[in-house]
Amino acid sequence: MHNTGTAPQSAPAPRETLAAPTPAEDPTGNRHARRFGLPVATALVMGNIIGGGIFLLPASVAPYGTVSLIAFGVLTVGAIALALVFGRLAKRDPRTGGPYVYAREAFGDFAGFLAAWAYWITTWVSNAALAVAAVGYLDVLIPVNGHRWSACLAALALQWLPALANFAGTRYVGAVQLVSTVLKFVPLLLVAVGGLFFFDPHNLGPFRASGGSAVGAVSASAAVLLFSYLGVESAAVSAGEVKNARRNVGRATVIGTTGAALVYLLGTLSVFGTVAHDRLVHSTAPFSDAVNAMFGGSWGGSAVALAALVSMTGCLNGWTLLSAQTPYAAAQDGLFPAAFARRRRGVPTVGVAVTVVLASLLTISTYTSGGGKVFETLVLVTTFTATVPYLLATAAQLFHLVSGRREQVDRARLTRDAVVAATAAAFTLWLVAGAGYAAVYQGVLFLFAGIIVYAVMAARRPKAADPATTARPATTA
Repeated sequence: MHNTGTAPQSAPAPRETLAAPTPAEDPTGNRHARRFGLPVATALVMGNIIGGGIFLLPASVAPYGTVSLIAFGVLTVGAIALALVFGRLAKRDPRTGGPYVYAREAFGDFAGFLAAWAYWITTWVSNAALAVAAVGYLDVLIPVNGHRWSACLAALALQWLPALANFAGTRYVGAVQLVSTVLKFVPLLLVAVGGLFFFDPHNLGPFRASGGSAVGAVSASAAVLLFSYLGVESAAVSAGEVKNARRNVGRATVIGTTGAALVYLLGTLSVFGTVAHDRLVHSTAPFSDAVNAMFGGSWGGSAVALAALVSMTGCLNGWTLLSAQTPYAAAQDGLFPAAFARRRRGVPTVGVAVTVVLASLLTISTYTSGGGKVFETLVLVTTFTATVPYLLATAAQLFHLVSGRREQVDRARLTRDAVVAATAAAFTLWLVAGAGYAAVYQGVLFLFAGIIVYAVMAARRPKAADPATTARPATTA
C-alpha cells in the first residue's frame, strides 16, 4: 500500500498473509481447518450483530416511544457506512486482524496496538455480558436463577461450550455459526413478519413517551441501541479465513449488516404494534409477549427463551473466534505476546483460552459482587472500546483517500468513498457520546493500561528493518 508523506512511525515490516493453497483447507492441510465462503462469512456477521439483544431491545427502547425507530434508522445508516468502509479496506488488505491491520498499515505500530488492545477488551467483556444475559432465558426452561452460584455455573458453561467448539477447529466454528444463525431466525422472522398481520396502531403509544425534544429522545434511545450493532467488523477481522477475501469480506459485511438491521427494525416495529405500550415498558420478555398476543396461550415464553439461547450461543461462538483473531494478528507482528500467534486446526488456541478465562473471571466477579450496575457499566465500556478500532480503521480509509497518488485511487469512487468514510467517522464519534461519561472514563483506564503493555512489548522487539525495504506493494485504494 503506498503512503505519501511522512508516516507517524516507520512502515511496519510485512507479515505473512494468511493465504491457503486450496479454497477449502488450512495451509497445513488440516481437515479440521476450513476457510469460510460467502454464506458462512455473512452468517458470522449477522450472528455476531444479532445476539441476545434483539430479544430485549423493544422493551428497552419502549420508554422513549416510537421515536426510537428513528434512532434505529440513523444507527443503521452509520453501521452500513462502517460496513462499506471495512469492505473497501479488506479489498486492499485481506488479512486476519481487520481494524488492527488497517490502523497499523496506515499509522504505524502504536495505532495498530491500540486498535488490537481495544478490540480485544471489547470481545471478552462482551462474551461475559452475553453469557450472563443468556442465563435469564435459560431460567425460563431450567430454573437456575434461584441460587447465585447455580446461575454463575450456567453462565460459565455457556461461555466454555463455544470455546470448545473453537478448539475443535474453524470447520466446526463455521458449522455452528451457520446452524445457529438459521435456527434463531425462525422465531425472529415469525414475529418480525407475522406480527405485521396482527399490527394494531393503538398499541404504539406516544411518539415521545419520555418528553423533551425529539433530538434528545433519539440520542437517548440510540445510547441503548449502540451495543446491538457491535459485530459489523466480524468478516474483516477473520478475513484470513475467508475464501476470496478481497471480494467476499465486503459483500458479507454489507449483506450481514443490512440483514441484521432489517430484522431489528421489523422485529421492534412488530412488537410495538402487537403489545400495548404500557405493558411493553415493563416487559422482561417482549418477544414472548408478542407471540402470546398473536396466538394466545403462554407457550411463547418457552419458545422465545429457547430461541434466545440458540442466538446467544451462536453469538458467543462467533465472538470467541473474533476475540482470538486480533491478538493473533498483533502477535505475529510482535505487538502481543508470541503465545497468541499459536494456531491449531486453524484457530489461535491460546487467544481463545486466555479470552474465555478472562471472561469467566469477569462473570464470577459479577455474580459475587451482586451483578447490577458495575457490570452494566462494563457493558457500556465495550461500546466505547469498540469505537477505538472503528475510528482508527475509518481514519485509515480517509488517510489513503487523501494521501494516495492519483494513479492508485479509483477516481470514479473517490467522492463516494470519501462521503461513506466521513459518515462512518461521524457514526463512531456518536457512539462515543452515546456510551456516556462513566463508560468513557472506564474505557480510557483500560486503554492506558494497554499503553504499559505496549511499552514492554516494543522494548522487547528487534529493531525494524529499513522502511524502504519493507514497504508493501502499492495497491488501489
